[in-house]
Amino acid sequence: MKALIFAAGLGTRLKPLTDTIPKALVPVAGEPLLSHVINKLKSAGFDEVVINTHHFADSVIEYVRSNSDFGIKIHISDERDMLRETGGGIKRARRFLEDGPFLVHNVDILSNLDINWFVSQARPDALSNILVSDRVTQRYLLFDDDMRMVGWTNVRTGEVKSPYPGLDPSRFRKLAFSGVHLISDRIFTIFDEDGWGERFPIMDFYIQECASHPIYGVLPERLEMIDVGKVESLKEAESFLKKLK
Repeated sequence: MKALIFAAGLGTRLKPLTDTIPKALVPVAGEPLLSHVINKLKSAGFDEVVINTHHFADSVIEYVRSNSDFGIKIHISDERDMLRETGGGIKRARRFLEDGPFLVHNVDILSNLDINWFVSQARPDALSNILVSDRVTQRYLLFDDDMRMVGWTNVRTGEVKSPYPGLDPSRFRKLAFSGVHLISDRIFTIFDEDGWGERFPIMDFYIQECASHPIYGVLPERLEMIDVGKVESLKEAESFLKKLK
């Protein structure tokens, strides 16, 4: 199976580190974030990985090639001309991914997720299966009793986004997105048919399309994860990785 690693972001929350290196190469426990994610995917049996690049793209490419592509097939989806956000990043990588389902993994997510278990939970009718967790945050995805996505809400502001008019978020389960999804390659046809451009967040796509195309949440029983998005989280991430060993 194939996977796409989102590694193109500017990493503004990790400044000043990302003034000189890309977020993907920020070290945690002696290894770049990108190395941790690639090795996790490789251990799960993934033998073909796409990495999208923008910020310090040359550094990411040099790092991957200098490590002999980690012994698997690695493609670079070059976004140096324009940062396309997550949805546009998937669309840009189409030529590498359009022959079956594929996993998408944020480069700054470290977790104890059993990726093979996650893949085994995929529903055959799903456009996307989204890893979610029952953690406290401000922004939640909303799911019905069958774990089908129906919208999004910000509990601090009360904002609700949904293709279902008048949706009451109190009637649905609130779960947080956790940076991993398994996507059907049917998504590329929908990008085309519904006029999605070159730059858009994948979550905007999910919110708009979830009434027409089934998108499901997958909730592991004991998911532990850390979003290495801020400088303050680096020490916590090192402790987290030591605990996982």
